[in-house]
This record gives sequence, structure tokens and C-alpha cells, in this order.
Amino acid sequence: MKLTGYGPRSSADGAIHFPILECWNPVTKCVSIAADVNGRRVLCRISDKVIEKRFAGAPAAPTATVSANRRTIEAAATTLITRKAFAADGMIDIKLEDLPQ
Repeated sequence: MKLTGYGPRSSADGAIHFPILECWNPVTKCVSIAADVNGRRVLCRISDKVIEKRFAGAPAAPTATVSANRRTIEAAATTLITRKAFAADGMIDIKLEDLPQ
């Protein structure tokens, strides 16, 4: 029997890839998306307050809003990762000023 491993695509070329996944955390009231950077996983968080302010009139569920505006959020996350703007816990926090108007 041949065993194979399954896992996220490893990228050592410096490119940033975003798997299609968003996760709601009811404790922190943030939606997280994952980024694969040089074979490592980086979580990028955006709070429900930022989602409400930036994407007014969007679907009610924060995860649905993030899914509908994924390109904009991924672009902001890519910029922050490139600038190495990591929070103290090693994650990326996307703020209102990081998102284009």
C-alpha cells in the first residue's frame, strides 16, 4: 500500500497563497483567513467592527461578507505580510485603514 500525505500546498518561492477558508471566532469577534507564505501558515484577522464599517450594506454574516470581498481583504493582507506587520501573537490584524475605500 502506498501512503500519501495530504496538506496545504507548500510554497517556497516567496509567493503568498490564500486557501479558500474563512473562520468566525465568537470570542474575539473576528473572521480569520489563512495565508500560505514560504510553506508556513499565517492567520489574518479582521474584526466584525472593521467589516461593518468598510463593507456597509454587505451580507449580515461576517464570514459571508469576507467571502464576498475576498480579493480586497487578500490584497490588504498581502501588503501587511510583505511589510511584516505582524501582531505580537504572530498573526496579521487587518484594520480599517489597511482596506482601500
